[in-house]
Amino acid sequence: MSTTTELLQGAARLFPDEVVTSAHVRHLDLPAGAGRFALITLDNGLDHTKPTTFGPQSLANLDAAIDQVEREAAEGAITGVGLTGKPFIFAVGADLKGVELLRTHDQALAIGRGGHEVFKRLSGLAVPTFAYYNGAAMGGGVEAGLHCSYRTVSRAVPAFSLPEVFLGLVPGWGGCALLPNLIGADRAVTVIIENSLNQNRQLKGAQVFELGIADAVFDGADFLERSLVWTASVLNGETAVERTTVDRGDAWDAAVARGRSVADSKVHGAAPAAYRALEIIEAAKDGDLQAGFDAEDRALADLIMGGELRSGIYAFNLVQKRAKRPAGAPDRNLARPVTKVGVVGAGLMASQLALLFLRRLEVPVVLTDIDQERVDKGVGYVHAEIDKLLGKGRIHQDKANRLKALVTGVLDKAEGFSDADFVIEAVFEEMGVKQKVFAEVEAVAPAHAILATNTSSLSVTEMASQLKHPERVVGFHFFNPVAVLPLLEIVRGERTDDASLATAFGVAKKLRKTAVLVKDAPAFVVNRILTRFMGEIQNVIDEGTPVEVAERAVEPLGLPMSPLVLLELVGPAIGLHVSETLNRSFPDRFTVSPNLAAVVAAGKRGFYVYDSGRPELDPEVAALLRQGDTVLTEEATRARVLDAVAQEIGLMLDEGVVAEAQDIDLCLITGAGWPFHLGGITPYLDREGVSERVNGKRFLAPGAASVPA
Repeated sequence: MSTTTELLQGAARLFPDEVVTSAHVRHLDLPAGAGRFALITLDNGLDHTKPTTFGPQSLANLDAAIDQVEREAAEGAITGVGLTGKPFIFAVGADLKGVELLRTHDQALAIGRGGHEVFKRLSGLAVPTFAYYNGAAMGGGVEAGLHCSYRTVSRAVPAFSLPEVFLGLVPGWGGCALLPNLIGADRAVTVIIENSLNQNRQLKGAQVFELGIADAVFDGADFLERSLVWTASVLNGETAVERTTVDRGDAWDAAVARGRSVADSKVHGAAPAAYRALEIIEAAKDGDLQAGFDAEDRALADLIMGGELRSGIYAFNLVQKRAKRPAGAPDRNLARPVTKVGVVGAGLMASQLALLFLRRLEVPVVLTDIDQERVDKGVGYVHAEIDKLLGKGRIHQDKANRLKALVTGVLDKAEGFSDADFVIEAVFEEMGVKQKVFAEVEAVAPAHAILATNTSSLSVTEMASQLKHPERVVGFHFFNPVAVLPLLEIVRGERTDDASLATAFGVAKKLRKTAVLVKDAPAFVVNRILTRFMGEIQNVIDEGTPVEVAERAVEPLGLPMSPLVLLELVGPAIGLHVSETLNRSFPDRFTVSPNLAAVVAAGKRGFYVYDSGRPELDPEVAALLRQGDTVLTEEATRARVLDAVAQEIGLMLDEGVVAEAQDIDLCLITGAGWPFHLGGITPYLDREGVSERVNGKRFLAPGAASVPA
């Protein structure tokens, strides 16, 4: 029994529920007399909605297939070996469910070594090997292909990536060592570090070819057939594959330095995966692949046994699984059809909403506002965005014309909403204004129409309280920019009925949003937590801590931006309004900063200016600040902020604002860009001991988003 077999069998015993991938070998005669060819197809026996993965038994199956073709190659029975996947899927990497079960460093090391030992055999055969990326390829799937002699890719491939750093790992089955030696360090840094840390940005098939990862690109319809013709031409010597010479001088060092700069800007040193990957890329400069593989094994094992990966997997499961089955959502069969949408308001937010409903539902959308100029501007915005999509080739001319024809604007709500099934308001965030709007809409809309509010902090129940039919009012809180952030907080008022709520969830699914059911509580989830977080930062500044110290205090969390840069993005006036709303509800915990009020009164858009290209405190803002004489250290500031957040989350869970702590994390990840490597916020608070210090208990059970005991 080989060492590899022993490693994989031992790992397989730890993971009895693996969805096993088979590696089928079939033989065919290549065209143009290029000889007998062995094609290995990776297939887990399920359709494309269940992508092929590599657990220990799956690796063992591939190992056995390589045993077979290795014998055939040695005997001269075949001229080459190919590797491809089932329809639409090549392979999407390691089975993360198995990784979660690993309890020791040695077990983790076995997974890294097992993958390496199997994949390395593809490059050690006596005949050339070819990877045919026919569909989605990620992580270990990409790496299996990198071990082959040649690669082709389908132009139809929708997603190709090495996402490990995003999750808290490194590409550990050859990616960190092989990719820079194939396409150069700078391009490898883009794929491994930059794309991963930009919310797991994916490559399309054509980009894979342009980067030099694949040697040829073909259309999807006859991809495998054309790949085999190309393979024959390579084996016959008719096609010479030329690759760019890799610069192993200063350009390599500059690429690694750029990668560190990207990592610093994204995670601020708070998450180790990116830096471990960069160390391996840096060491791969001399081309010693085995040393690189050994370094990948060590990094993989270290990271598997760390909190970042466990939190990353936890976050991944939230986004991929929990988001698809919202906790507390009513029976979907209660949902009513939506064939026309009304939007009250034609400002920027309302126009973004109109565009989203138009693109996803493809039903008539009508905007209203208080004057024709505003209405025309809103419709004009939607038309302009459709033209941009057309210019980028995202839609064709016929569809652009159809979408434009579906969006209209009127002044008379009766004219616009008399046959609407779903009406959403996006007007000024003031209770009296919204109540007036809903009264006007209720008077003209059909009895079955859903009345939705995009309020960010006001009570949905109070908003509906003066209506004849408050049961059809629902909160539908989007996050800005609407097209980018996935979260949609769906708020159930005290009298909202199941049919209205089910319709709201049905619409959210068609909008491709991550819907989370939220109780009608002040500021709901994201804004309440962020306001408490930002409020404590603002408090310590008001009390005397320098702005730069308060900002640096939370860098170890690796947030996508600093608190005051986030405030600038949200808008100081909106931040002030939400803090005032929460102060009225919870005056003992939410303060209204006089300094923030002064910044808003002065019409400032934020605390910073960017004259040097970097954020620097605006001298005019500095002159407005009135601070006390209590100066905290970064550590003390961070502890105070985290204690406040832990307290608020504990109270929200006690109040039943959401079903579980997992929903808090899902909201922060999808609505505020909270890092995957934290798992949202609750795993971090558990790991740092803050949860127990403040609330006397963890938010999550031991083993959730952490290494099992």
